[in-house]
Amino acid sequence: MSVEAPPAARGDSAVESGAPVVELKDVSCRFGKNFAVEHASLSIYPGEVLGLVGDNGAGKSTIVKMISGYISPTSGTIEVMGAPVSFSSPRQAREAGIETVYQDLAIVSEMSLWRNFFLGQELFRRVLGIPFLRVSEMVRVCDAHLAEVGLTSVRSARQTAATLSGGERQSLAISRANYFESRLLLLDEPLAALSVRETRRVLESIEAVKAKNIGVLYIDHNMDHVLPAADRIAIMHRGSISRVVHKGDLSVDELSDAVAASGTEDHVG
Repeated sequence: MSVEAPPAARGDSAVESGAPVVELKDVSCRFGKNFAVEHASLSIYPGEVLGLVGDNGAGKSTIVKMISGYISPTSGTIEVMGAPVSFSSPRQAREAGIETVYQDLAIVSEMSLWRNFFLGQELFRRVLGIPFLRVSEMVRVCDAHLAEVGLTSVRSARQTAATLSGGERQSLAISRANYFESRLLLLDEPLAALSVRETRRVLESIEAVKAKNIGVLYIDHNMDHVLPAADRIAIMHRGSISRVVHKGDLSVDELSDAVAASGTEDHVG
């Protein structure tokens, strides 16, 4: 059985603490008689990108849904900063510092950029006990963060999200997590269907999040996307973590072969 070593054990400078920001301990999730995830153990550290790869149906999406509060584990423990948690909703996970960016982005096209940026976490001021939105401040903050991630095509945070490209939408969602100082960012295939230029922009946004010591769980089935971004890569097969490798250990082809052969590997946890 393989032992998952934290990046700090290999001298990676991105991780200053040996404590994971989120840790799954022997977690299983069953639907009826079928296990979507079985006895999975996984650690994500501050300031690192952990890639999670595997074929369709391997259990990647279920892992994301458990961490983000959409579903609860059947057994096992999820810890945030060393404390066991039991989320009953995505809102609770978000309040604990877990931000999720799905492939469909959870960005509302008809809403303005600032409304999307602060969606569910709006700023208010009270006048005679009546809450009013602090629109000007939210517009200012959103404008500043969009400029910070290089969205020079954006004229104003008041324009709608429908005016953004796919890569710009991803950068908006990632910069939102950066602003709210999330502990963990979950990315579900963030580079799907993006151009080379947009891919570069999103990867730069991920690096900016890492620099803030935020942990990132990066889910994808495209090895060419995972390898440039990830510090470590966990391979899933039939609901279990079969192997964890470090960046540079495998080439794209070798990683693809490892995913294909992962059913023959010893399971972790």
